[in-house]
Amino acid sequence: MPVRSLRRGAAEDAAAAASAMERFLDALGLPAEVRAAGDLRETPRRVAEAWLEDLVDGYRRDPAEILAETLPAPGRDLVAVTGIDFHSVCPHHLLPSRGVAHVGYVPGARVVGFGQIVKLVDALAHRLVLEEDLARQIAEALVRHLGARGAACVLDAEQLCMTVRGSRRPRARAHAQAFAGVMARDRGLRRRFLDLVARAAGGPGRTRRRTSR
Repeated sequence: MPVRSLRRGAAEDAAAAASAMERFLDALGLPAEVRAAGDLRETPRRVAEAWLEDLVDGYRRDPAEILAETLPAPGRDLVAVTGIDFHSVCPHHLLPSRGVAHVGYVPGARVVGFGQIVKLVDALAHRLVLEEDLARQIAEALVRHLGARGAACVLDAEQLCMTVRGSRRPRARAHAQAFAGVMARDRGLRRRFLDLVARAAGGPGRTRRRTSR
């Protein structure tokens, strides 16, 4: 569920986060001359701002509200938006991931603007979330809040948990797919959507497409 407002005011949360980061830097056991360096003087404040404004701001965004402004569906054909850049944070090590999301849905009675699909991805990605859960949440939100007959999401991302620590494979990519509603049952629809994803991944540029049957 989205957090509609911070526990306290924004200033209080930023101050608390900065104070926690100050203690974290102290706990790292850095050499005294490094800890006293001017480069680190404003680091706690900057880190707090980055987390609150860029990394976990999705908790203050409601997917239902994002998908509430709709238009009558002109048809029942597959709608897809490909090549949506996104970033998220892994809940296991609090390390970021960066990648591309491809989202499609089969409308029910209503559709939304392409920009709202992008906002939906951001709202759910800017949280502490595993990639496979994120793909499922995006697809399910379109069915639950928009009334789509089916939805799909494919994610392709670099997970810093895997590329800078642990197995340390810098070229490794993690992929996740999720299908809901009619797109979970209809192989033809899944194939059409995955063809669009492949085209977007392999083509000269990222695209957005509405397809017809």
